[in-house]
Amino acid sequence: MPASHTTVRAAAAQIAPDLDSADGTLARVLETIEQAARQGVELIVFPETFVPYYPYFSFVQPPVRQGADHLLLMQRAPTVPGPMTDAVAAAARAAGMVVVLGVNERDHGSLYNTQLIFDADGRLLQKRRKITPTYHERMVWGQGDGSGLAPVDTRVGRVGALACWEHYNPLARYALMAQHEQIHCAQFPGSLVGPIFAEQMGVTLRHHALESGCFVVNATGWLHDAQIRQIMPDEALQGALRGGCHTAIVSPEGKYLAEPLTEGEGLVVADLDFALIDKRKRMMDSVGHYARPELLSLAIRRDAAHPLRGYDATAGATDPLEAFPPLAATAPEAL
Repeated sequence: MPASHTTVRAAAAQIAPDLDSADGTLARVLETIEQAARQGVELIVFPETFVPYYPYFSFVQPPVRQGADHLLLMQRAPTVPGPMTDAVAAAARAAGMVVVLGVNERDHGSLYNTQLIFDADGRLLQKRRKITPTYHERMVWGQGDGSGLAPVDTRVGRVGALACWEHYNPLARYALMAQHEQIHCAQFPGSLVGPIFAEQMGVTLRHHALESGCFVVNATGWLHDAQIRQIMPDEALQGALRGGCHTAIVSPEGKYLAEPLTEGEGLVVADLDFALIDKRKRMMDSVGHYARPELLSLAIRRDAAHPLRGYDATAGATDPLEAFPPLAATAPEAL
């Protein structure tokens, strides 16, 4: 964990996916890592489910018409680990950079909104799944679990991550706060809902930075006009795929460290001075001197979701999940 005098250069990427090729989107990720490395970036965050692309179709198409697009997304979605994670790990290692990447993870017959954290040596430190897909997303993804509600120690500090409207789940945010995240990596789809989505996002990011006393690095995706028309030919519905971009980096004092990017592609880059964490928490530490754990506390179920369990007649087991341990280990530490 870096000392309070440490400075880390961070970047949030607002770029467009390749809607026609999973390999094309991966190539964009690798190119962007190289571009950021030339700017001295030590941590980079990509948008929500960027590989192969966010399921924008599910927001503008009725369920009866989504089958073909959903199946195509499943066919293009990566497994974790797999060739895609090997490529990103190699790029992270070559650049000496911590990489936070959102993917549509395929696990046999299901898709998940998954956040991956690679350390600067290329190790995949965390694979976490969004605990509850939002609204239209429930037609596409399965539910995650609590096994990833923990920050991980990386070369640049203690890094936590949540996706999109998980930031409206105060207990999920508190779980990361209570485990002392120093850099919070947020991911949103971008190019969705309209300007109000970006406005709300800015409030949410700044509030978490203030409440947690940590830095927030947020990445949103971008769609070009041609991509919007490709996803939704009906002009009347194309407005639902514009706006909603707010790629930004926020300090523990709730200040933007660079101008947020709301239009077009690019990188938002800023230096994170860890002394600001101490400066904020000296005044208000939500999980320390400003907390009342004897009155209010949080319990987390750490079990990863398992579809198959074997009976273990261990004497004294009072919890059904203790009596029926999973037959296969898929927790983050098994990666």
